[in-house]
Amino acid sequence: MTSASSSATQSDPGANSFQVDLRGLVDLLSHHLYSSPRVYVRELLQNAVDAVTARQALHPEAEIRIRLSASAGRVTIEDSGIGLTAAEAHSLLATIGRSSKRGGDHGLETTRREFLGQFGIGLLACFVVARQIRVITRSARDPQAAPVEWLATDDGSYTVRELPDEARRGPGTTVILQARPGAEEWTVPAKVEQLARDYGSLLPYDITFTEGDVEGEGESGAGGAGGPRGITDRPAVWDRPFPTPAARRVALAGHCAQLFGFTPLDSIDLDLPVAGVRGVAYVLPEPTSPAHRAGHRVHLKGMLLTDHADNLLPDWAFFVRAVIDTDTLRPTASRENLYDDETLSAVREALGARVRAWLAELAASEPERLAAFLSVHHLGVKSLARHDAELLGLMLPWLPFETSEGSMSLQEFTAAHTEIHFTRTVEEFRQIAPIAAAHGLGVINAGYTYDADLLALLPAVRPDLKVTELDAGAVTERLDPVPTSAELALAPFLSTARTRLEAQGCDVVLRAFQPVSVPALYLDDRQARQERDRTAALDSADSLWSGILGALRGSAPRARLVLNHNNPLIRRISALPDEALTGTAVESLYGQALLMSQRPLRPADSTLLNRAFLGLLEWATHSTDSQEGQK
Repeated sequence: MTSASSSATQSDPGANSFQVDLRGLVDLLSHHLYSSPRVYVRELLQNAVDAVTARQALHPEAEIRIRLSASAGRVTIEDSGIGLTAAEAHSLLATIGRSSKRGGDHGLETTRREFLGQFGIGLLACFVVARQIRVITRSARDPQAAPVEWLATDDGSYTVRELPDEARRGPGTTVILQARPGAEEWTVPAKVEQLARDYGSLLPYDITFTEGDVEGEGESGAGGAGGPRGITDRPAVWDRPFPTPAARRVALAGHCAQLFGFTPLDSIDLDLPVAGVRGVAYVLPEPTSPAHRAGHRVHLKGMLLTDHADNLLPDWAFFVRAVIDTDTLRPTASRENLYDDETLSAVREALGARVRAWLAELAASEPERLAAFLSVHHLGVKSLARHDAELLGLMLPWLPFETSEGSMSLQEFTAAHTEIHFTRTVEEFRQIAPIAAAHGLGVINAGYTYDADLLALLPAVRPDLKVTELDAGAVTERLDPVPTSAELALAPFLSTARTRLEAQGCDVVLRAFQPVSVPALYLDDRQARQERDRTAALDSADSLWSGILGALRGSAPRARLVLNHNNPLIRRISALPDEALTGTAVESLYGQALLMSQRPLRPADSTLLNRAFLGLLEWATHSTDSQEGQK
């Protein structure tokens, strides 16, 4: 992609052609590079700001002026920037990848880092909404040069001609866009003003907007709906002085509500001078999923780059929405997101450390604010604490867990239990919690996100604690044994029960426990589940694998059906004289306990439940028939 034909001269009024397929370029920009035509306003502002920056580098005392206006189908921006000569208009405005702000020929290389533009696409991007672009410009580098008009259309042609002195008296540039059919909505004054505020509120120069036309440095810009209105709003709210910390928090909350549409729970300063980053993170007032990738708002040298940057903060910081201004991070080609390179990785780590430090500060000095935060976002802190033992120790007094003694922090729970058992599923915990609480067994529900990982780390923070996964043996040992004489008297009943449940890989034990209302408790652990899976695989395997799997059978623990001797129903079933009916009743107890545990049913379990249900129905109806026959 090179400049226009070399046969064109400074005063040549003839038409020239871009040495690119302009229609193809517009399609590329609008459908593949840019997410929306709205970016044309950013390109206009960017060119104007860069031109003014270049003018200041050349003439520090020069007047600064950027004025934007819009009327139906027409958008105008005028600046007092560096301007262009006719030759520069040929070679720069019609060429991809070049810029009047680059190169050492004009002595501006030392200020290049101050420019917003990165890829030299410039005004050509405005063809996403324009059918015609007219530029009236006068160079500040050559006071003797005449004003120049550059006029381009979306058919791929442009003209360059010199104008009389009165066309523009002072250096700078005016750009006028004429909307193409179908794109008029993007030039409506209210829309243009809103986009300009969105993109340019933090730009380093005062920018005004006027409804109507502003063309040339001699126009006042007044008129239209109420005269010129300021676009920029500096300094950024996080950099403004406030009389008290409370007043600052109120101002930040208002800024968040205006920007993101919610009142934050709290705010976190994101100040990294070494990385050229300043901003603030707003804490969401409601819980959000850890899988949710928040869109953060990023300004590059004051110009809005994106409000959907999902790679600015660590994944664990899903509970905040951030807004920053940076002069070091690299934009993508479309300048609509951040390029994920080593610099961004370092900044992301540093911003994460700032969020972590904020949590530590709250824990040390403002426990009420920390408690309010954790009541909403404990998942985020748990996610972070998985990778940070120091933070886990710091947060122990605050992080809530569901335990057999109610919701409480680990510090509160470990004050009463030095041996901690945990369940890996919520269903298993719900079944065992009432019984564990009644018998002094400390159990934590680790079925929620991150809890199992944190409990695994707990001994590293508190070496005096023992943390083990709950198993059937531990629970059974805590339940009260039945007197030997009573268990011997019930030996035939227990034998029948064990025989009936042998096929299910389940043992039967008799204990006395609370609450009395629970007739039976189904317990298993990881090893018992693995044994059931091995048995299921054995049943479906061919002869070769059956032999191999059968050889692997050992003394692995099996699931247990614990019958409650305190329960009246168990006493009545154990006294039934009919062995077949006793077996059916035991199968029903097994099915009920299995359903209460909310574990998935195997085909064999479903078959047993159906058999037990039908058996009880048959027994009940048979008993009724017998009673009626006796009458």
